[in-house]
Amino acid sequence: MSERTLNWQRSLPRILFIVFILWFIFTLILNPIFSVIVDSFTQSGTLDFTSVSKILQSDRALKAIRNSFILAVTLTITCNIVGIFIVFATEYFDLKGSRLLSLGYMTVLIFGGLILNNGYLLVYGEDGIVTRFLTSIFTGLDPNWFEGFPAVLFVMTFACTNLHMLFLRNAVRGLDYNIIEAGQNLGSSQGEVLKKIVLPSLKPVLLTMVIMTFQTGLGAMAAPLMVGGREFNTISPLILTFSQRPGSRDLAAVLAILLGLFQIILLVIITVNERRGNYLSVSKTKIVLKKQKINHPVMNILVHLIAYLLFIIYTLPFVMVIIMSFMKSEAIKSGVISFANFTLENYQKILVDAGAYQPFLTSTLFSAFSAIGSVLLMTLVVHFLFKNQHNRFIQWLEYPFFIPWLLPSLLIGLGFILAYSKPSWLLFGESTIGSLWTLPVAYLIVLLPSTLRYIKSAYYSFDQNLEEASLILGASSFRTFFKVLIPCLLPTLLALIAINFNGKLADYDLSAFLYQPNSPTLGIVIRQNADPQANLDAKAINFVYSVILMGINAIVMYLVYGKGNDWLIRAAGRRRGK
Repeated sequence: MSERTLNWQRSLPRILFIVFILWFIFTLILNPIFSVIVDSFTQSGTLDFTSVSKILQSDRALKAIRNSFILAVTLTITCNIVGIFIVFATEYFDLKGSRLLSLGYMTVLIFGGLILNNGYLLVYGEDGIVTRFLTSIFTGLDPNWFEGFPAVLFVMTFACTNLHMLFLRNAVRGLDYNIIEAGQNLGSSQGEVLKKIVLPSLKPVLLTMVIMTFQTGLGAMAAPLMVGGREFNTISPLILTFSQRPGSRDLAAVLAILLGLFQIILLVIITVNERRGNYLSVSKTKIVLKKQKINHPVMNILVHLIAYLLFIIYTLPFVMVIIMSFMKSEAIKSGVISFANFTLENYQKILVDAGAYQPFLTSTLFSAFSAIGSVLLMTLVVHFLFKNQHNRFIQWLEYPFFIPWLLPSLLIGLGFILAYSKPSWLLFGESTIGSLWTLPVAYLIVLLPSTLRYIKSAYYSFDQNLEEASLILGASSFRTFFKVLIPCLLPTLLALIAINFNGKLADYDLSAFLYQPNSPTLGIVIRQNADPQANLDAKAINFVYSVILMGINAIVMYLVYGKGNDWLIRAAGRRRGK
């Protein structure tokens, strides 16, 4: 065999992979977005801005845009006040029962999205325990008092503190006690230390929290749908409504583009903020932060009272969902909690009733596909990028995978509908109409940016000498990849699979656009069962879904952020040793 033929055979896998990546980027990322833009600004093949003028003339659309900005601005204030307070109450100040408080505040990490909104409806909704208590005292109170802007703001204020419990909490734990102690030794009061030393040290993280909270409020979907009522509309639910009507999909496209532009602006602000970020600690050796006792007696009592009040607000919906999952349907309607109404039938239905367990199986399969697929694909892409670091064309292939990070998932979902509502040669004759593949692939697309970023970071810590030694010893590139590289990256890859799986298991945003009526996902069913008109059995099943999801979320958090992560590392170490 000639040397030219051998070189061709060696280059063939590389060429095929490049072709696949180019097809993937154009077909599943660029073309859907391009279709949204075309549908927004063209009419019968000519440039047309009629859809933009329709938006500007639509009171409903303008009101939704205004409501989204009002929610985003207000949420930025309320959520960050609560988030900063709970982090400092558990990590900076020495409060009685701080471990219990921390557990209560951390429920938001496993109790979010649709199930969180459903839990708040259980407590404050028309048949909620708090509503029943209030109406027994104030007979003239409207049972539907918990809806509209105040209800959405209340729910999201506590729901969005999950960012604070992950990022700000770690930042406070990483504070250098040297500078705090130095301030105290110079005679500064606790308030002055907080104002002049601690908060400036946390400024980059706090600014990021502000921007991320604003972004979350701007694109809010679940809370406005479930507790917003008929009067409070925001951009995302309106996009969903317009997209379901073929005649108004151009309006949905314009709103999606508008939301995407806001997201891009916010991402630019975050990036600039990160580059300007600086920290006050310059010690070569940091001292672990020591919790501070509140010296002022009145302030100490006040902080304790607020901390435990917030603890009740956080844990009450969480606990009520668990309790109600074991109650009979009649007890759920009446709101009477007693051992006489205890039952396991709700859980049995999940095991024996196809209508109950089918959505869970569908979501599990779709989430597993997207989680595993995104990690596997991005691992291959990162490996390919590192192997061709001097090829500018190949290096440019990385950037399109970050596009879904710049745009709301609603725009991606709408793009799939507009681009592939008819059979397309790009999909080998397939279309999105009646196809089950659309939703898991859309899940995968929106997971790619974060997955790529984490895997690329992990790859930098990989010892390249191990791979070179394997190749020198005669192992093929394929064998080296699966026997050397994958085991070394295994803890990161498993953690990403767990996070991605967890994030899409109860997804509603993309599911609302792309699910097939014969195969509804868990998010769709939970939303339908939470409707006031849903029957009691559906509501009971909702609580079971919620408990199962919270259990899965707790396991994921343990594996990724808790001691379970050590187990993943040891498992990978044993694999490498073997």
